[in-house]
Amino acid sequence: MATAARGKDRRGADRRRAAAQLLPRSADESWFGALGVDGDTQLRDDGRVPEDESRYDGGWAAAGGSETDSRFLTRQARRIIGSGQTAFQRIYSAFIAARAALGVALIATVVVAGVFGVRPSLTVIMVSVAYAALALAMWALPRYRRGAAPKVLARLYSPQFLATIGVDIVCFTALHLLSPAASLNYVALLVLPVLMAGVLTPRLMALATASIVALALLVIASWGVLAGGDITLLMTQAGLAGSGFFVITLLAGELAGRLAREELTAKGSLELARQQAQLNRLVIEEMQEGVLVVDRRGRVRAANPAARALLAPEGMCREAPFQLRGVEAWGTLVKSVERAFAEGTWPEAGRDVLLDFEGAPARTLRVRMRFTRRREPQASEELCVLFLEDVRSMQARTRQEKLAAMGRVSAGIAHEIRNPLAAISQANALMAEDATTASQRQLTRMVTDNVERLKRIVDDVMEVAPSDVQAMGPIDANALVAAVCVEWARTTGMTLGEHSVLRVDLPDEPVGVVFDSEHLRRVLINLLDNGYRHATKVPAAVRLRLAVRDETHAVLSVASDGAPIPPDVERYLFEPFFSTRSRGTGLGLYICRELCERYGARIDYRLRSAAEPNRNEFSVAMRRQALPANEAAEARLHLTS
Repeated sequence: MATAARGKDRRGADRRRAAAQLLPRSADESWFGALGVDGDTQLRDDGRVPEDESRYDGGWAAAGGSETDSRFLTRQARRIIGSGQTAFQRIYSAFIAARAALGVALIATVVVAGVFGVRPSLTVIMVSVAYAALALAMWALPRYRRGAAPKVLARLYSPQFLATIGVDIVCFTALHLLSPAASLNYVALLVLPVLMAGVLTPRLMALATASIVALALLVIASWGVLAGGDITLLMTQAGLAGSGFFVITLLAGELAGRLAREELTAKGSLELARQQAQLNRLVIEEMQEGVLVVDRRGRVRAANPAARALLAPEGMCREAPFQLRGVEAWGTLVKSVERAFAEGTWPEAGRDVLLDFEGAPARTLRVRMRFTRRREPQASEELCVLFLEDVRSMQARTRQEKLAAMGRVSAGIAHEIRNPLAAISQANALMAEDATTASQRQLTRMVTDNVERLKRIVDDVMEVAPSDVQAMGPIDANALVAAVCVEWARTTGMTLGEHSVLRVDLPDEPVGVVFDSEHLRRVLINLLDNGYRHATKVPAAVRLRLAVRDETHAVLSVASDGAPIPPDVERYLFEPFFSTRSRGTGLGLYICRELCERYGARIDYRLRSAAEPNRNEFSVAMRRQALPANEAAEARLHLTS
């Protein structure tokens, strides 16, 4: 039994020591300093984290909180975070303001008392004026109002402690001593220094302050007894007042500790909420699927870039918030949203909605909807989340998935064809040496031409065969596109210039993209060949443009003024072995798409509005990446020269 009791005592002592290590609290710290509220918005893993840095990214200001971020926080939270003050500083400033107001009240009391015939002594007036002047000076000068810290006030002889709590005790005690109880009673004023010490100083120091005030009251009561007062009455009043000051000190300390803990928890929650909001926004903005958040009034609360691109015939529509009603092209979408709100249901797989843009091709969207459910009728506003996707993109993705297996099979077949094809080519060469008649030589040439054609098909198929893509560094797309255009124009016998069929529009600065230079060259030449083949050959019939879309993507587009591609042909543009030419292999655009996907790029076709002279446009959206400093400088020098 004794051994078990000793073991239990040791375990209890270990738990107490562990608890003391988890919440260290030295004698020179207030509740706010001990609980780590000096850095309001910081979350600490251990004691080694700097006070001006959170474990995420340095707080709201360091993250560059924008108005978009602030909508996730309340007005009070934004005010606290934007103030730049800690909890200790705010409470200290409140006490300084209270002292200034009390100083003004003392002067007003002296004046009012004089008006009603109660004339305080000259000493009382001088003490009141001196206290008011000091309190107003500390409140008016920011240096004294903001220069306090928990460790500074924790020292008894610090200037801040003496200028606030010390001055209050001396002045209010002097006023109580110099003023008769029958005229004015200044005992209640001593609550201010006691309360200030209980909130802003360590508990031991706060209790010492209450003891000084209680002893001062007892000394004044003893002085009154010597002057002939009732000892029972005076001592009882002094004792009750002193006891009340001790109670105020303890309660103020406990309330300050609870306030510090709750505020630290709240600021941690705000930091986590802000971080989660940033992550959610980043994920939604990078989604290929369009996302809209719409309320019952048809107001779009949020829209990611993919949704804004789907709602506009060209480019993007305006940023949220905006009204979904009022745009004629969005009429069917508005009716669908109203119907969904009225019925409260929507098919799980979604429905197709047609957007008919004036002067531009119509667009069919697959719309899926989800609703925020309310547990109580007046709990919150019900919102509808719309997921938008272009039906054409869905069909292309489905076809791509179906063709993935066929592509692997085709690569295997192409690899097996190489050996018999080489044998046919060699046998045909031997036969060509023995050909003596014109018909025999014609037959051997036919075999040679078709063997070369089969070789090109095999090479194309092997080019897009699945393989490991090594990590590629950034290339300057600006310089590469310029060089390819010059080379392509020379090959086709074209002279670049103002009256050239090809019009090139390039930015003045280098554009770093993630791509292989040879593969990008092949994609660009293929697009230029297709555009030139179907163009009218008038000046600027083919327009090439390289532009920076945003911080993460650059777009290379080739547009021609040929006849619009029919819808029944457009859906098969990027499929293998589909060609509108009798001698074409049908692998050009398919290879372009496969090469783009290797580097995270995306190639697409769209029919521009009828007002545009170059309606057929192929675009390649490439991922941007900064060029090394030396390469960027060389590219910039090359462009300027």
